[in-house]
Amino acid sequence: MTWIDSIDIAIALDEAHPDFDPTFVNFVDLRKMVVALKEFDDKEDKSGEKILEAIQMNWLEERE
Repeated sequence: MTWIDSIDIAIALDEAHPDFDPTFVNFVDLRKMVVALKEFDDKEDKSGEKILEAIQMNWLEERE
């Protein structure tokens, strides 16, 4: 996965952190969580606020 795979990242985060509420995650912690995913294979510094926001929104939708 790379940063542009926001839906796949959201699904992986939901599976890796089933008890975590993505509503309150800050972008610094979210970036760390994404980079820690075993499926993730991209450079940490390639993400920005819009990408992280998209991941968070997709994660929230995945929870619904």
